[in-house]
Amino acid sequence: MSQSTVETGTRTRRGVTDLFTAGGRLAAIPRKAARREQLLVHLTETLFAADRAYTEPEVNALLLTVHEDCAALRRYLVIAGHLTRTRDGAGYRRATTTL
Repeated sequence: MSQSTVETGTRTRRGVTDLFTAGGRLAAIPRKAARREQLLVHLTETLFAADRAYTEPEVNALLLTVHEDCAALRRYLVIAGHLTRTRDGAGYRRATTTL
């Protein structure tokens, strides 16, 4: 099994290490929904604490550490249900359960 493959119960899914450059930056946001979902789960688990609220500038700063299009990543995280956003759009939290 390669380094970018992970055993999850009875199914095998590819990891996301191949999406990142040697410097730790995201090479590109995946176009395929399933692959993008894997990336979003990874970003949620590695960048956002479960018990903390974030302002939009804080979310942007965290996402900018991996890719310059922080707005697209933020939007994908919210649409996929990994981050929740306050009604006014000023605050974000990691969702209690990811879809």
